[in-house]
Amino acid sequence: MPIDIEEILSKKVLSEAKGYLDIGFTHSLNPYSGCVFSCKYCYVREMPIQKFKEIPWGEWVDIKTNAAENYRNEMTKLRRKNKTVNIFMSSATDPYQPIERKAAVTRRVLEEMIENPPDLLQIQTRSPLITRDLDLLVILKEKCHVLVSMTIETDREDMKRIFAPYAPGIKLRLKALRELHDAGISSQASISPVLPFTPDFPKILEGIADRIWIDTLHIGDGSMGKRSERLGMPRLFEEHELSKWYQKDIHIKVEKYFKKFFPSEMIRVSKNEAFPISKM
Repeated sequence: MPIDIEEILSKKVLSEAKGYLDIGFTHSLNPYSGCVFSCKYCYVREMPIQKFKEIPWGEWVDIKTNAAENYRNEMTKLRRKNKTVNIFMSSATDPYQPIERKAAVTRRVLEEMIENPPDLLQIQTRSPLITRDLDLLVILKEKCHVLVSMTIETDREDMKRIFAPYAPGIKLRLKALRELHDAGISSQASISPVLPFTPDFPKILEGIADRIWIDTLHIGDGSMGKRSERLGMPRLFEEHELSKWYQKDIHIKVEKYFKKFFPSEMIRVSKNEAFPISKM
């Protein structure tokens, strides 16, 4: 699939945290616009950033070439005002999608963070490419709270192929999460959104995740399931005889099941409930 790639100069790179991010984060940071992983359930497909694009989601990426410079300048201004800066990277793209291998925008931002660290950084990705930057993360975690959250929405590759065929394989993500955890980086397995999984899923996460985050297509799409409905998720689940997994209360059942394997304090459900920063 051909990808339309453009280099752009963004006016700013830090955006005020709103909506589901307003649970402990002050800002979001997206090094790119667009995402080639093109997960079928991705709520960003229903956001203005895509609505006003003529190119389909998953077929375009804008590289914010000045992201690191913007970060430095914006952080300087925020620190002058003695502002707390808790960053979620990224909310509308994956900071480690394939173009990052060459563009290295995320890496340059991390390098700048070492010089001008935030108070908290959570990196949300589904890409094993993040292990390339372990050298920087190890340094940065001595300067601020750092958490890497790896999206692992299922342990079944067949489910991944249905819902996220262009995303990295589950085994590769698990391997990357283990590498991060073993390097002393606070690690989170983000079951987001919950997709059908095997009974052994919790066991696979034992020893590689410090915490578990559970999200659903109803809670996590930003509009209580309406975006997911417009994206055709009920129909997709039904086509594959998976409708029993498409329930508004699926998070309750999954949380209860995972608590058989993990302490309660390790698990959170995405319902405007944040992990206390002190427990990172």
